[in-house]
Amino acid sequence: MKQTYRSKTAFVLGWVWLVFVAFNVWDLIVRYSGPPSLVALAVLGVLTALVYAIALRPATVFTEAGLVGRNPFRTTFLPWASIEDVTVSHAINVHHGDERVLRLWTPMSSARERAKAQRRASPRPQRRGRFNTEPTLSRGEQAAQEAFAGKTHADWVGDQIRERAEAARRRAEAAAPADTAAAKRDTAAKPHTAAESETVGSEAVGSETVGSEAAGVRVTWSYDSIAVLLVAVALVVAAIVVA
Repeated sequence: MKQTYRSKTAFVLGWVWLVFVAFNVWDLIVRYSGPPSLVALAVLGVLTALVYAIALRPATVFTEAGLVGRNPFRTTFLPWASIEDVTVSHAINVHHGDERVLRLWTPMSSARERAKAQRRASPRPQRRGRFNTEPTLSRGEQAAQEAFAGKTHADWVGDQIRERAEAARRRAEAAAPADTAAAKRDTAAKPHTAAESETVGSEAVGSETVGSEAAGVRVTWSYDSIAVLLVAVALVVAAIVVA
């Protein structure tokens, strides 16, 4: 099951900006007045490229196979078992092999949100009196309040990443003895000479290495963001040439 986390405020504002740009582009095309209209289109193109790369594209996606971090110009895939640690400050930092760190662009926690979370975690003084206006929470609401006590949205997502990574490592450790025993049974069932056994063993090690690399970390460029940026650059160049 795929789960996507992003900044809702940035996402909504990004779509509001796209609607605004669409209306202005239509107006500039209908009332085209030469170089001034082209310069306005270039400015809108540059701003739209920035909004798309910074507000609309970034997302943190949970899949069955691993974690997908969509940053403005790159997409990084991390298998759950390759994640070693998760730290949360202003952003979520995912530590994986060779002391590498993936910094997720969303969700982020601001100083105001963290201060609000700390106030929420602090115990409230009990009010005494005949009239108590505070609402009574259900068990589910109390459990949710306790789970989020002192935590921002980024902290909660970081905890989810850490739990999934630990579960994947436990499954891998549990499956390793069974795979080793099966390999030994297959080898014992098919006797080889010493040279053949050495060759088979080297081939097995090689296939295991290739398999681990194929199932490892993958980093790809964001071609959609690059395409939007190139369109904006083309509009700027056209505006400079015409002007």
